[in-house]
Amino acid sequence: MSPAAPAERAALRSPLLRLLIVTTLLTLGVALWYLVRHSLDGDDVRWIAPSTPCDLQAGPCRAGLGDGITLTLDLAGKGPIRALTVLPLEVQLAGASADAAVVTFVGRDMDMGLHRFPLAPAGGGRFRGEGQVALCTEAVMPWRARVVVDTPRGRLGSWFDFEVTRQAP
Repeated sequence: MSPAAPAERAALRSPLLRLLIVTTLLTLGVALWYLVRHSLDGDDVRWIAPSTPCDLQAGPCRAGLGDGITLTLDLAGKGPIRALTVLPLEVQLAGASADAAVVTFVGRDMDMGLHRFPLAPAGGGRFRGEGQVALCTEAVMPWRARVVVDTPRGRLGSWFDFEVTRQAP
């Protein structure tokens, strides 16, 4: 074996080592992204399915959260919900007090990212703020508005389904 052989082997290992380091860092980045996303999704929420279907485009929707607690979501408007249009959001909680409320818009059939809108307390169990639905990639896009309230009994939530029709250019 010549004295150059170990140097040649080290030179060949260097690109492989770099590739393994980059692959490891990318894997750790993806794992961290999933961990952060999982923690923001609110897995400590007690979800209660809405008892009756409702059309948010026609007016406010209500869901019973048990123990006489009622959650109402109002987009403060009637008519079609448009992508990228600022929507006034109002959540009202009756039958319990709440410290905070958050509305999250989630694509039902497709991951459209995390669109969370914390609302400000407005008194009397009401929370207000603004939000918007992301740009739709399909002509008709099914969405879900998830509403979570922080109560003394824990985090309670329900959801309301709606569709957004993409406007013609």
